[in-house]
Amino acid sequence: MRQRGDTSRRDFLKRCLTGAAVLRASGRMELLAVAEQGPALAKSRVVTARDAMLRGAGTTVDSQRILNLLDRAMQTLFNCDNPIEPWKKLVRPGEVVGLKVNALGGRGLSSNLQLVEAICERLQEARIKPNDIVVWDRDSDELEHAGFHVSTGGNRVQCFGTDRLDYEQEPVTHGSVGSRLSKILTQRCNALINVPVLKDHDGAGVTIALKNMYGVIHNPNKYHPNGCNPYIADLNMLPEIRTRMRLTICDATTASYEGGPGYKPEYSWKNNALIVSQDPVALDYTGWQIIERKRAEKGLKTLEGDGRAPLYIATAADAQHRLGTNDPRRIAVVEV
Repeated sequence: MRQRGDTSRRDFLKRCLTGAAVLRASGRMELLAVAEQGPALAKSRVVTARDAMLRGAGTTVDSQRILNLLDRAMQTLFNCDNPIEPWKKLVRPGEVVGLKVNALGGRGLSSNLQLVEAICERLQEARIKPNDIVVWDRDSDELEHAGFHVSTGGNRVQCFGTDRLDYEQEPVTHGSVGSRLSKILTQRCNALINVPVLKDHDGAGVTIALKNMYGVIHNPNKYHPNGCNPYIADLNMLPEIRTRMRLTICDATTASYEGGPGYKPEYSWKNNALIVSQDPVALDYTGWQIIERKRAEKGLKTLEGDGRAPLYIATAADAQHRLGTNDPRRIAVVEV
């Protein structure tokens, strides 16, 4: 988007995240290729980008450094030399792009505002109109508490919760799941970019890409028994989610290894990283291993030893779901 007067692009984007013009989305795009099971196919790529100086000498993520970190991750994932080219491969002008953030952890452990601004900047440079970008989660108050300024109106990036539009009246079903979906997903978005946080979960073991879709349905509390297995996998099979999902950008700038999903400073660490992939199962498996390494460093039991291994990850990869791969031999983890 062009700079207006003396206002910088970054300042304008910050203002964009305070507005939410409601408009209709039309058409659906098929999901970009999801990794299939089978030894002959290429490995699923998971890119982890790190910057030890992401916060400089302070505690807040630096806007320019997070943009540079996002560029490195995206260019590596899509094998591009230009920072705008990956986005042009991902989305097309005229599509309405939803950024499904996670605001449950408040300012301490939610999708980072600076990261979301950086994603919005690159989307607009890929010719997505500001009011064709929807930053959303289940609840507007939670978004406010996480640092987003929720409002509606104007030719700006939209930012609001499902409470502003409600859920569909009729449930959709797959396997063990029957839920009403957010109208933001079904009526506003053609394409979905998942922006979860890397964190521990007291029941499911970890909550990263796949479980972030619990914020799309009206009844997530119903699907927490048995470590959320097979509910998370079944939920992600819903075509309304699966056909829109393009990419996961996991915010691992601050992560938690115990006591999740809420923010507990004593169990969180400044990881200063992003994890990106088009295979949510491979990303969740990779994130799980990062959390396990931190738990070992802190002298804690493994999640399996603690009775809460994230079994839903294997379910999401099985022959009935094929949402991606959890086989480390078929995951190419690239660190940049």
